[in-house]
Amino acid sequence: MGQRERSEQPGVYSDELNGETSDTKQNRIHGLSRRTQIVADFANGAVCCRKRVTLMRITLLILVLANVVASAACGRTRAVAWPPTVTPLQSPAGANSFEPQLTASDRGVILSWIERAGKTAHLKFAERSSSGWTPATTVASGDDWFLSYADVPAVFRMANGTLLATWQQLTDEFIEATNLRLTYSTDNGKTWAPSFLPHNDGTKSQHGFPTFFDMAGGGIGLVWLDGRNNEFDFDNPNKAAMNLRYGAFDASWKQTADTLVDGRVCECCPTTAVPTSDGILTAYRDRSEKEVRDIAVSRLQNGAWSEPVPVHADNWEIEACPVNGPMLSANGRDVAAAWFTAATGEGQSFAAFSTDAGRTWGAPIRLDDAASLGRVGVTLLDDGSAIVSWVEYADRRGQFRARRVERSGAKSAPITLAGVSGSPTTGYPRIARHGDELVFAWAETTGDASDPTFAVKTAVASLR
Repeated sequence: MGQRERSEQPGVYSDELNGETSDTKQNRIHGLSRRTQIVADFANGAVCCRKRVTLMRITLLILVLANVVASAACGRTRAVAWPPTVTPLQSPAGANSFEPQLTASDRGVILSWIERAGKTAHLKFAERSSSGWTPATTVASGDDWFLSYADVPAVFRMANGTLLATWQQLTDEFIEATNLRLTYSTDNGKTWAPSFLPHNDGTKSQHGFPTFFDMAGGGIGLVWLDGRNNEFDFDNPNKAAMNLRYGAFDASWKQTADTLVDGRVCECCPTTAVPTSDGILTAYRDRSEKEVRDIAVSRLQNGAWSEPVPVHADNWEIEACPVNGPMLSANGRDVAAAWFTAATGEGQSFAAFSTDAGRTWGAPIRLDDAASLGRVGVTLLDDGSAIVSWVEYADRRGQFRARRVERSGAKSAPITLAGVSGSPTTGYPRIARHGDELVFAWAETTGDASDPTFAVKTAVASLR
């Protein structure tokens, strides 16, 4: 390919162009993919276009999002009390750590992250303990991993106590093809099974953005984005389609499912899924033939996935993936959802509630106060309200914030947990709940903007 050079459009890059911003340099330093290197930088937010998208489509995308952070303050709603004390918690992550993820089970909260040493990536994890975090444990390492700020490795504890871990192995750098690798441990991380794949198509294509959930009988299920049908055709750009697929394994790790959930979804927005009393509910960013990319949900019930329905008709028509997925939290038939949209030309984050396992949804509740970069999180509380997090954008700086929201639309004043860069390489802040405690995780940058150092940070807050 030819030399890369900067285009006349600020912040827009393609593989035929020459030059490198601090964001793309940060991505290169940390092994991040070209999915994050073709970036439309609207007020330091991120809109990711896969390199197979033409420069013309990227330019159109910039025009669509030109005013994305010009949002006005949302309307006044009744305030609710939520005065938590947030306490910093010494992070177990070492130097050059990034891509944090939090997962929660009946046994507690697990923090996982990536540490880089030269070209080698190490997936590590620790568990929340009464005194802080357990010592870091290494799951796996590799120098052929695909690393992305939005599509992060994870460690998940199953209901039977087994630990499940996942990461992506790069199979073709030019087309960014990846295999989704899984492994498990039955001795609390001392040893791990040989890694294996949940997809059986044998293609060199994207397989990523997984979400895991427990299945009846001690098995495990997952949904992921699957690119086996996403070969780009320059003569017919709308022909390619990313799929959402579902896989399942029984208690003996025999695969029992590898099926399609939705045949046309957004290319690189994270997925989410939760158990409800009516079956597993998954949410993702859908994609219509007219490039409307709103959040949809589908439910696994009696072995079949329901027809997708929108959480809300934002009608966000956008030419490429915004790299901003939804999040769900559930308790019985009660579900809370959070998501990002820029349908009005303003970056905004919202939450909504369902009392029928995601079949219908209440009115969207605005989360941010001025503008948002999205990257949301949500956890449902016992009283039916939810703690929701997002990245607020103000004074050209991102802030990791959270607030309590009720079904009525009432919401507390926001709390600011950390100042985070607007750059996509700081990734997604995380929130998880176990009992009466909230756990937060995020990545901070230090040093010069052109050559930053990353470090995973954590904090906790009591719900009492």
